[in-house]
Amino acid sequence: MRHRISAGVLALRDDRILLVRHFRPGRHDFWSGPGGGVEGSEELHQAAEREALEETGISVRAHTLAYIDELIDNTGRAVKFWFVADYLSGEIDTGNNPAKNESIVEAGWFSRHALPQGHVFPEILRKGFWADLERGLASPIKLPLRQSIF
Repeated sequence: MRHRISAGVLALRDDRILLVRHFRPGRHDFWSGPGGGVEGSEELHQAAEREALEETGISVRAHTLAYIDELIDNTGRAVKFWFVADYLSGEIDTGNNPAKNESIVEAGWFSRHALPQGHVFPEILRKGFWADLERGLASPIKLPLRQSIF
């Protein structure tokens, strides 16, 4: 069984959140905050910031650990640490991602009332993120363990 530690950002700019679309015909189609595996001795927040830059061309500053997300499937278990982040600079460019196997085909900034159709991860983005953000996210919230659907 394999285990993976990853980090992602819930990056905000003008009350909109940055999401990337992972699409492989016949295999998967979902939107997610930018993120991926932690490398070497990288701090979690550094991994999240690096992944945002690699996947979208956007520089962010991760500042608040918001959620701990656990997924299981037939290959193992993944734990993802989601950070709230602020936009620093850059324009969306998904063409320079070194991990081509992620199949990122587009990215965009979305308001809370206009999230993309279909699957959006973490799922809390549709169910409570904005209220959690307004309350201040005083401590990380552990999301329920769930089966990965992709």
